[in-house]
Amino acid sequence: MSNTLKDSLKPKLDQLQCHFTWAPQKENIDLDDMKHRLEDLIQAGVKYQAMSYNQLAFINCLQGNCEEAIQNLKEAEKILKEKHEDEFEKRIIVTYGNYAWVYYHMDRLEEARSYLDKLETVCKLFPEASRFTAMISEVYGEKGWSLLRSTRKYYEEAKECFKKALEEDPDNTEWNVGYATVLSRLEVFSETTGPGESVKQFRRVLELDPDDSVSMVLLALKLQELNQKEEAFTLVERALQKSPDLLYVLRYAAKFLRKEGDLERSLELLKRGLKIAPDSAFLHHQVGLCYKTKLMPLIKNPHLKKHRSLSSQQITELINHCKYHFEKASENRPLTFVIAKLDYALVCSLNKEYLKVEEIFSNLLRSEQMHPDDRQSVHLQAGLFELHHKRSESNAIVHFLEGLKFRRSSKEWELCRKYLIKIATRQIDSNQRDSKAFGILGHVYQLAGEKRNAIECFEKALQIDHDNEKYLSALLELRLSLQAKNDTPS
Repeated sequence: MSNTLKDSLKPKLDQLQCHFTWAPQKENIDLDDMKHRLEDLIQAGVKYQAMSYNQLAFINCLQGNCEEAIQNLKEAEKILKEKHEDEFEKRIIVTYGNYAWVYYHMDRLEEARSYLDKLETVCKLFPEASRFTAMISEVYGEKGWSLLRSTRKYYEEAKECFKKALEEDPDNTEWNVGYATVLSRLEVFSETTGPGESVKQFRRVLELDPDDSVSMVLLALKLQELNQKEEAFTLVERALQKSPDLLYVLRYAAKFLRKEGDLERSLELLKRGLKIAPDSAFLHHQVGLCYKTKLMPLIKNPHLKKHRSLSSQQITELINHCKYHFEKASENRPLTFVIAKLDYALVCSLNKEYLKVEEIFSNLLRSEQMHPDDRQSVHLQAGLFELHHKRSESNAIVHFLEGLKFRRSSKEWELCRKYLIKIATRQIDSNQRDSKAFGILGHVYQLAGEKRNAIECFEKALQIDHDNEKYLSALLELRLSLQAKNDTPS
C-alpha cells in the first residue's frame, strides 16, 4: 500500500510550485552557505521572513534535517497568519507545497497527501488555477526571491519572475524591491548595462514605501557609482536615522562610507552589525576591506621609512586584522565567497606567507563548483602572485592564459591580456628569436578574436621553432577559420 501511495503522490508533487520544483537543487548550490545566509536574514529581522523560513525548510530537508524543516514551515505559516491574514490563501500555496514534499521525504505519506488536499481546496479560490497550484503574483514573487537568494546563475530567471508578479500587482512593494535588487545584481555582471535601470526601480520602491531604509542605502550605492554623491549621502543619513540598528542598513551604509574613504565611521557601523550577526561573512569581509585600505598606503609609501618602527608595528596589526576578518568571511562560504579568500591570499602574500598563498590558490582551483567568473579571478590573482612575489613569469603566463578562456568583457580578462602582452613584448625586446614569446602573443590574439594578428605571431614563432605542433595546429585552425569566413556568401 505504502509503495503504491508513494508512486501515486510523486506525479502530483511534481506539479507543485514550491522550492522542491524550482530550479536550484542540491547539486547547484552550496547548502551550508545558503543555510548561513538564510539564518542571517532571519536573525537580522528583515522583511518577508516567511519566505526565508520557507527556503530554509527546503535546505534543511536536502540536508536530511526534516524535523527542523517542518519547524521552519510552521514558523512561515505562523507569520503568514499573523501578518497576512487577509491574503493568507494567496501566500500559503508555496508553504503547503513545501510541507507536502518534506512529509513525502520523511515517508509520512498520509500527511503529504493531506497537504495536497489543502492545496486543492485553496486553488479552487482562483479561477485560472490548476488542481494543485495557482500562478499568481505571490507565487511568482516568492519564486523570484528564492532564485535571487540562491546563485547568480538564476538571476535572469528571478528577474522574469518579478516582472510577471508585477504585471499582476504593479504596486506591491515586495516584488518591486525584488525586481530592483535583481536588476542591481545583474548590472554588476553586465557587459553593457549601467546602474540606470536599478536606480529607476529603487526610486519606484521609495515612492511606494518612503520609509524603506534598506532600499535607501541600496539606491545610495547605485548613485555613488553615478557620482551623484550629494543625494547618496542624504539617503544614507536618512536610512541610519530611521533604522539605526537594522543589520542590512548598517552593512550597506558601511560599504558606502568605506568607498567614500570614511573608514572609521564604516568600521563603527560594521562592528555594531557584528554584535547583531557575529558570523556574517559580508560584515567580516567589509571590516577586512577597511583594514586593507588602511594597510596598503603603509606598504606602498616610501616616505614612511622615516618612521620605520611605527609603521612596522601598524603594518603587523593591520595584517593580523585583515587576515582574521577575511578568514572569518570565507570559512562559512568557501565555494561562493571567493573574493574574501582572494583578499586573504593577497594579505598573506604581502606578509610573505607564500606556502599559505599557494595552498589557497590550489584549493580554490580544485573546486569543481566554482562559478567561471570566480575561476577567472583566481587565475588572475594567482598569476599576479607568481609574477610579483615568486618572480616566475612562466607560471604567471600559465595562469593569465587560463584567465583568458573565460568571460571576455570582464576587467579580469583585460588584465590577463595586458600582463601577457607586457611579458611577451619585453621578452621579444630582449631576444628577437624568442619563439615562446611570439607563441604567447599568438594565443592572446587568438583568444581575443584578433585572427590576423594571431596568424602573424604564430608564423613568426614557427620561423624560429619550425616543427612546433601547437603553433602549427593553431595556425591551421586560424587560416581555416578565415577562409570559411571569406567563402561565406554575403
